Amino acid sequence: MKSRQTGFTLIELLVVIIILGVLAATALPRYSALQSQARIAKLNGALGAMKGAVALTHGACLATVTPISCTAFPFNLSMEGQNVTLINQYPTADTNGIVLAAGITLSTQEGYATSGGGASQGAVLTMQVLGNDPANCSYTYTAAAAATLAPVFGPLLVSGC
Repeated sequence: MKSRQTGFTLIELLVVIIILGVLAATALPRYSALQSQARIAKLNGALGAMKGAVALTHGACLATVTPISCTAFPFNLSMEGQNVTLINQYPTADTNGIVLAAGITLSTQEGYATSGGGASQGAVLTMQVLGNDPANCSYTYTAAAAATLAPVFGPLLVSGC
């Protein structure tokens, strides 16, 4: 009785390795593009949350107290048990103002960071999404410069996402 060896030939193994290499080469660029798209979506989400917070705090200021008292600084407006700092009837450009009003958590786990900002009129806060290049995956929030002016949001920078 002859014993017959079974298994894969060298040619079969090479063909399978080549096919797996081609599949990996096509999947890798798509995976990196998904990460970039996710960071851009996260940045858009933070922008939407901040824009909504600006409208809510301004409306709450006008509805609950005399508008002139909201222009006095510092003015704390209680929103859902949190004291949001306002200037000129809008949130200040810091963690006690717009970041708190928007409900954004600044941490490496959440993927958000800020730079700049302050509690004065016209202060500029930069909101960043952590990742490749946070400085170029960001936008700015400029606090209200006067009682008759609304805050200004800068354009989205997405080249570093």
